[in-house]
Amino acid sequence: MSHIIVGMSGGVDSSVAAAKLLEEGHQVTGLFMKNWEEDDSEVYCAAAKDLADAEEVCSLLGIPLKTVNFSHEYWTRVFQIFLDEYRSGRTPNPDVVCNKEIKFKEFVNWAIHLGADYVATGHYARVQRKNSRHELKKGRDKTKDQSYFLYMLNQEALGSVSFPIGEMEKQEVREKAAELSLPTHDKKSSTGICFIGERRFADFLSRFLPPQTGPIQTLDGETVGQHRGAYYYTIGQRQGLGIGGDGAPWYITHKDVKRNIIYVVQGHDDPALLRRTIRVEQLHWISGNPPILPLICKAKIRYQQEEQTCVIPSIGPNYTEVEFESPQWAVAPGQSIVFYQDDVCIGGGIINSALNP
Repeated sequence: MSHIIVGMSGGVDSSVAAAKLLEEGHQVTGLFMKNWEEDDSEVYCAAAKDLADAEEVCSLLGIPLKTVNFSHEYWTRVFQIFLDEYRSGRTPNPDVVCNKEIKFKEFVNWAIHLGADYVATGHYARVQRKNSRHELKKGRDKTKDQSYFLYMLNQEALGSVSFPIGEMEKQEVREKAAELSLPTHDKKSSTGICFIGERRFADFLSRFLPPQTGPIQTLDGETVGQHRGAYYYTIGQRQGLGIGGDGAPWYITHKDVKRNIIYVVQGHDDPALLRRTIRVEQLHWISGNPPILPLICKAKIRYQQEEQTCVIPSIGPNYTEVEFESPQWAVAPGQSIVFYQDDVCIGGGIINSALNP
C-alpha cells in the first residue's frame, strides 16, 4: 500500500481520482492548492467554493485534506511569463507552464515533504513504464485527453505521478461520482484560466498591460478599423475586431507590436493564414533524449486541434523547424506545439514563428 497525495481541485475529476485510489487500497491524502490571490473573488476565481467542495468530498471519502498556497510561486514563475509573452506580442499557454512549475514541481516537493510515495491528479492522461523509462500516453477519452498540457514533464516527474482516471471516459467519471454521492458529480467542468474567470480577456489583461489604440490594416496597408492594443489579440482571431462592412469575416494574420498594428484578411481560408513550416524553440523531450532524425510524427499546435503529420529533419542548438504535410491555419507564436507517436506524447516546444505559406 502506497501513501498517495491527490491534488484536489474541487472538481469531479480529482474527486473520482481520490476515490479510485482508496478503492485500490492506498492511503490517500488530499491537497488543495491555491495558486491565485490577486483580485480573487467568487465572480472571477471561485477558490473558496472549490475549497469547500474539496473539503466536502474528502469528508465523505474519509480522507484528510491539506491546503497550501502557491500564489507567490505562480505569480513569479507562471503569471510573469504570461505577461511578458503577451507584452512581446506572443500567445502563451500558462497551463503548460503551471503544470511544469507548480503542479508537478512544487506540488511534488510538498507531497514528499508530507511523506507521500506518489502524487496523483485528475488529468486525463496515462503513464506507462517501458524499457526503464516512463512514457506519457494520451487519456483513454480522446475528447478529454490532456497530454498536450503535460508535454514539459520529465522522467522524474512522471516517475512520481499517477493519473487514476486516465483509463476512464468523462461520462464514466461522472457516473462514478454520482454512484458515490459525491457533490461534484454534476459540477460544471472548469474552462480557461482560473484568474481570468468569466470576464472578458482583454478587460483582464488591460489591468496589467494598459490599452494602446492602433490601426487594423489589410495586407495592402488600408486601415479598416482600430484596436485596443496589439498584445490583446492573437493570430486567427475573428471576434472582437469591430470591423463592419460586407463580405466574409475578417481574421488576424499577424501583428507588429512595436508599431502597434494588427493585420487582417477576409475569409477563413485566405492563404495568408496558412503556414507549412514552423520554427520551434525550447524543445523538450519526455524521454530525456532527442529522437532519431529525421523524425516523422504527428503534432498539434493547439489543444483541440486534430493531429497533423509532420517531419522534423534536424535539430539546431536553439531551435528546430517542423515541416507539415499540410499547411497549418493561424499559427500563433508563443503557443505550444506537441509531438505524438501513436498514443504516446514524446515532447514539444514553443512556436517561435511560421515561415512559409
